[in-house]
Amino acid sequence: MDIFHQDGKKSGFNIIKGDSTKGHGGFGAGLINLDNMSPVIIDVEAGTAAVDMGALHARSDIERRIRFSANKADLQGGGKKYWLVWVNTEVTKEGPHYSGAAAAEMIIHREIKRGYKILADHVNKMDKALKGNVDLSEMDTKSKKVLGEFLKSVAPGQWEKANPELKAQLETE
Repeated sequence: MDIFHQDGKKSGFNIIKGDSTKGHGGFGAGLINLDNMSPVIIDVEAGTAAVDMGALHARSDIERRIRFSANKADLQGGGKKYWLVWVNTEVTKEGPHYSGAAAAEMIIHREIKRGYKILADHVNKMDKALKGNVDLSEMDTKSKKVLGEFLKSVAPGQWEKANPELKAQLETE
């Protein structure tokens, strides 16, 4: 039995939008809600940051047409480094704020259409951010500064109320 297509109808399964539980506890209960998750891609070389929602399904612009491996040797010594930072926003009675963030490494060698990433690490980092934890320890100082400036410029109000641990890890001055 296909759980996504029952009786020839689509179930409406979608991990990106909507609350799957609605209090009924039946089919779809317990699925994760990624409505408040944003994948921010940091280009280390260029010093830029951008949100690319395609990264939720490993389909960001930089990941397209790339075959990934968990072995850096497959890149033949080349490639460009990126950080995929999962940023979660929580909405409370005080308003929205950045609650969690975690960074996972990617290296893309566009000329040979190969890339390096550890999918399990990306999933674990997304889970950490979703739970309101902050893990930016692997990022270099320059990339942390780019991320901090990006988050401040996108939503200054959210930055003011942000998780204190996030602010502490992004302090680069």
